[in-house]
Amino acid sequence: MKEKFYRFMQGRYGSDQLNRSLMILVIVCFGLSLFGGKLFYGLGAAILVYSYFRMFSKNIYKRRAENSVYLRYEYKVRQRFVTWKREMQQRKTHHIYRCPSCRQKIRIPRGKGKVEIKCPKCAQTFIKKS
Repeated sequence: MKEKFYRFMQGRYGSDQLNRSLMILVIVCFGLSLFGGKLFYGLGAAILVYSYFRMFSKNIYKRRAENSVYLRYEYKVRQRFVTWKREMQQRKTHHIYRCPSCRQKIRIPRGKGKVEIKCPKCAQTFIKKS
Protein backbone atom coordinates (compact mmCIF):
# COMPACT_ATOMS: atom_id res chain seq x y z
CA MET A 1 0.00 0.00 0.00
CA LYS A 2 2.83 2.36 0.90
CA GLU A 3 4.54 1.59 -2.42
CA LYS A 4 1.35 2.40 -4.36
CA PHE A 5 1.12 5.78 -2.63
CA TYR A 6 4.76 6.54 -3.43
CA ARG A 7 4.16 5.70 -7.09
CA PHE A 8 0.99 7.83 -7.11
CA MET A 9 2.83 10.83 -5.68
CA GLN A 10 5.73 10.65 -8.14
CA GLY A 11 5.69 13.76 -10.31
CA ARG A 12 3.21 15.52 -8.05
CA TYR A 13 3.88 18.64 -6.00
CA GLY A 14 3.24 17.48 -2.43
CA SER A 15 3.12 19.70 0.63
CA ASP A 16 4.82 23.04 1.28
CA GLN A 17 4.56 26.02 3.64
CA LEU A 18 1.43 27.40 1.92
CA ASN A 19 -0.32 24.03 2.25
CA ARG A 20 0.57 23.87 5.94
CA SER A 21 -0.88 27.33 6.49
CA LEU A 22 -4.00 26.39 4.53
CA MET A 23 -4.46 23.31 6.70
CA ILE A 24 -4.21 25.43 9.85
CA LEU A 25 -6.80 27.77 8.35
CA VAL A 26 -9.05 24.77 7.63
CA ILE A 27 -8.82 23.65 11.27
CA VAL A 28 -9.66 27.19 12.45
CA CYS A 29 -12.65 27.39 10.08
CA PHE A 30 -13.95 23.99 11.17
CA GLY A 31 -13.49 25.00 14.79
CA LEU A 32 -15.47 28.20 14.23
CA SER A 33 -18.18 26.24 12.44
CA LEU A 34 -18.82 24.33 15.68
CA PHE A 35 -20.28 27.55 17.09
CA GLY A 36 -23.04 27.60 14.48
CA GLY A 37 -21.41 29.11 11.41
CA LYS A 38 -22.29 27.21 8.23
CA LEU A 39 -20.32 29.81 6.31
CA PHE A 40 -17.13 28.79 8.12
CA TYR A 41 -17.79 25.12 7.37
CA GLY A 42 -18.21 25.85 3.65
CA LEU A 43 -15.14 28.08 3.62
CA GLY A 44 -13.10 25.42 5.42
CA ALA A 45 -14.24 22.74 2.98
CA ALA A 46 -13.34 24.94 -0.01
CA ILE A 47 -9.88 25.66 1.41
CA LEU A 48 -9.40 21.93 2.07
CA VAL A 49 -10.28 21.06 -1.53
CA TYR A 50 -7.88 23.73 -2.81
CA SER A 51 -5.13 22.43 -0.54
CA TYR A 52 -5.53 18.89 -1.84
CA PHE A 53 -5.64 20.22 -5.40
CA ARG A 54 -2.28 21.91 -4.81
CA MET A 55 -0.85 18.81 -3.17
CA PHE A 56 -1.79 16.43 -6.00
CA SER A 57 -1.05 18.86 -8.84
CA LYS A 58 1.49 17.92 -11.48
CA ASN A 59 2.12 21.56 -12.43
CA ILE A 60 5.10 21.92 -10.10
CA TYR A 61 6.32 25.26 -11.46
CA LYS A 62 3.01 27.01 -10.90
CA ARG A 63 2.66 25.61 -7.34
CA ARG A 64 6.23 26.66 -6.57
CA ALA A 65 5.44 30.18 -7.81
CA GLU A 66 2.35 30.32 -5.57
CA ASN A 67 4.41 29.23 -2.59
CA SER A 68 7.05 31.83 -3.41
CA VAL A 69 4.46 34.62 -3.41
CA TYR A 70 3.09 33.34 -0.10
CA LEU A 71 6.56 33.26 1.46
CA ARG A 72 7.22 36.85 0.40
CA TYR A 73 4.03 38.06 2.08
CA GLU A 74 4.70 35.95 5.17
CA TYR A 75 8.19 37.46 5.41
CA LYS A 76 6.79 40.99 5.28
CA VAL A 77 4.29 40.23 8.05
CA ARG A 78 6.96 38.60 10.21
CA GLN A 79 9.32 41.57 9.73
CA ARG A 80 6.60 44.03 10.74
CA PHE A 81 5.94 41.99 13.87
CA VAL A 82 9.68 41.85 14.71
CA THR A 83 10.01 45.61 14.16
CA TRP A 84 6.97 46.30 16.33
CA LYS A 85 8.33 44.04 19.08
CA ARG A 86 11.75 45.75 18.98
CA GLU A 87 10.12 49.20 19.18
CA MET A 88 8.04 48.13 22.17
CA GLN A 89 11.19 46.95 23.97
CA GLN A 90 13.03 50.19 23.17
CA ARG A 91 10.23 52.40 24.51
CA LYS A 92 11.50 51.76 28.03
CA THR A 93 14.78 53.53 27.34
CA HIS A 94 14.11 55.70 24.25
CA HIS A 95 11.51 57.94 22.65
CA ILE A 96 10.87 57.32 18.98
CA TYR A 97 9.85 60.43 17.04
CA ARG A 98 9.12 61.02 13.38
CA CYS A 99 10.54 63.91 11.43
CA PRO A 100 7.68 66.30 10.53
CA SER A 101 8.87 66.75 6.96
CA CYS A 102 10.19 63.37 5.75
CA ARG A 103 8.60 60.99 8.33
CA GLN A 104 11.96 59.38 9.16
CA LYS A 105 11.98 57.61 12.54
CA ILE A 106 14.46 59.07 15.03
CA ARG A 107 15.35 57.46 18.35
CA ILE A 108 16.16 59.73 21.30
CA PRO A 109 17.20 58.55 24.81
CA ARG A 110 14.74 59.26 27.61
CA GLY A 111 15.41 61.71 30.45
CA LYS A 112 17.39 64.41 28.61
CA GLY A 113 14.77 67.18 28.87
CA LYS A 114 13.95 69.32 25.84
CA VAL A 115 16.31 68.50 23.00
CA GLU A 116 16.78 69.87 19.53
CA ILE A 117 16.69 66.99 17.06
CA LYS A 118 18.29 67.19 13.64
CA CYS A 119 16.91 64.73 11.12
CA PRO A 120 19.75 62.69 9.57
CA LYS A 121 17.82 62.30 6.33
CA CYS A 122 16.57 65.79 5.49
CA ALA A 123 18.54 67.91 8.05
CA GLN A 124 15.45 69.65 9.42
CA THR A 125 15.63 70.52 13.12
CA PHE A 126 12.75 70.34 15.60
CA ILE A 127 12.41 70.43 19.39
CA LYS A 128 10.91 67.59 21.38
CA LYS A 129 10.80 66.57 25.02
CA SER A 130 12.68 63.41 25.91
